[in-house]
Amino acid sequence: MRGRLSRPLLLSAALLCAGLAGAQLAFTRLNLAGQQVQAINLYGAEYAREDVLKRLVDVTREGQVVRVDGFGHTLLLPIDEDQQRATTDFNTVQLDTERVRARAATLVNGNLYLPLDTLARGLGAQYEAGSFRVVPASLQGVSSRAGKDSDRLVLDLTRDVPLTHELRGTVVTVTLPGVQGEPRRYTTRGAFVPRAEVTRSGNDLKLSFPLPPGSGYRVYRVVRPGGARIVVDAGPGVPYTSPVLLERIARPLIVLDPARVTGLGRDVTLDVARRAAELLNKAGWQVKLTRDAQSALGLNQKLALARRSDVYLALDLGRFPGSERGGVTVYEPVGRSSAQLVNAVRSGGEAPYIDLVVGNGGGTRRLSELLRGELKGGGVTAKADSVRRALMLGEAPQAALLLELGWTGNAEDRAKLSVDERLQAMSVAVARSIATYLTARANNAGRANSAASGVNP
Repeated sequence: MRGRLSRPLLLSAALLCAGLAGAQLAFTRLNLAGQQVQAINLYGAEYAREDVLKRLVDVTREGQVVRVDGFGHTLLLPIDEDQQRATTDFNTVQLDTERVRARAATLVNGNLYLPLDTLARGLGAQYEAGSFRVVPASLQGVSSRAGKDSDRLVLDLTRDVPLTHELRGTVVTVTLPGVQGEPRRYTTRGAFVPRAEVTRSGNDLKLSFPLPPGSGYRVYRVVRPGGARIVVDAGPGVPYTSPVLLERIARPLIVLDPARVTGLGRDVTLDVARRAAELLNKAGWQVKLTRDAQSALGLNQKLALARRSDVYLALDLGRFPGSERGGVTVYEPVGRSSAQLVNAVRSGGEAPYIDLVVGNGGGTRRLSELLRGELKGGGVTAKADSVRRALMLGEAPQAALLLELGWTGNAEDRAKLSVDERLQAMSVAVARSIATYLTARANNAGRANSAASGVNP
């Protein structure tokens, strides 16, 4: 192995040293946080190139100063083009808020190189020649403090890590990615946060605790030499702030879109939609119909409603000359959405509350199951099917379905649609399934006082 490595290394070194006017330089192998990379020994000090270090930290060049951000620390190193002087401690560098004497950054054949010992000193890493090791992120302990109007939880970590936090229902969860630690339950003397629990989810550690009504919470970090602290304050003394997306759950928008179909003697799609809307409105839900008996919204207005909807339900009748089809069918949209935003979110990574903006299809499936179940309970058998290239369904970001009430060319369907009790049963099924779906979503997705969950015929 040594023989295979030596020839390219010697050749690279020869080419590099040719432009250095005899500078003292040699190539080295460096274990950079578990990765084998190439470094250089410059006048007795080990340096790594900018692009190599970017695997571990953020490196940006601002004029003649290099900024390094990583593990909760910010380092500012001047660029000294005199390589020999850069490797001495005659230079002043800034490690967070402290200015110290240490080696500076320099240029080698136009490439930016940074001193490993200075980086280790500023980032809290462990360094010796040929090895740059980052301290594993681990939870050292959890402590608490009770206050007059808020309680405090403190998590001591060996080093700073990125974190996320969110409120789901009445439970606050702080997620620490890649942190080591033992799952454990904690009890406190606090009146507002009497207990907390640390659990493991894959490679992540999670701290969760219940948030009492009328309380808010805040999370912030304190980075210190040799470690970091995550501080969580919770209680009525902390202002409650909620993302607009969560507040939206308290007043979801239901859009019922009855197609206009002639030739049956009565407007059955509008009849079912109106009855369902009346039941939902009485229970406190917000419902919009796209038309009434005299007028209808234009295409752009319907699209705007569909894009704002939490539930979009189109009601229609099957009609095709000569077709012998019949019966009630619930259609789910399949394939790519016609909305670019919906496609972008569904194919990308998730962030907290993103499921309140764009559903992943699970909501549509759940609503379809609920609707078919409610129809069956009302004596109406409904098939399940899928539909492609349905404009309105594709623009709806959350649950969206097409309910086909029957077929105009089927004599049995026409007879059933003239029976008032059947239309009422379908209306109740629509209202109950939507109310059940949205109530469950509110309970699972955010802390919101949802509208009444039940709908009584």
